[in-house]
Amino acid sequence: MNYFVYLLECRDKTFYCGYTNDLNKRITIHNQGKGAKYTKPRRPVKLIYFEKFENKNSALKRENEIKKLSRKEKELLVNFLK
Repeated sequence: MNYFVYLLECRDKTFYCGYTNDLNKRITIHNQGKGAKYTKPRRPVKLIYFEKFENKNSALKRENEIKKLSRKEKELLVNFLK
C-alpha cells in the first residue's frame, strides 16, 4: 500500500498538510467538509503538492517535517515542481 503526504491550498490562501493512503478520496472528503477541522471553513481546497511513500511511518515523518516548514519554505517546495 502507498501513502501520500499532501499540501492543500485553502480558499483563504493558507496551507494544510496531511497524509493519506487514498489521495483523490481524501481531497474529495476535505472539499465535502468532512476532512480536517481546519479545512472545513476554508473550502474549497486544492491539491498543490504531494509525495508518495511505501509505508506509513515514512509518510508520517515527512508530514511532520513539512508542517515545521515556514510558509516561504512550503512555497519554495511547491514551486520547485513548476
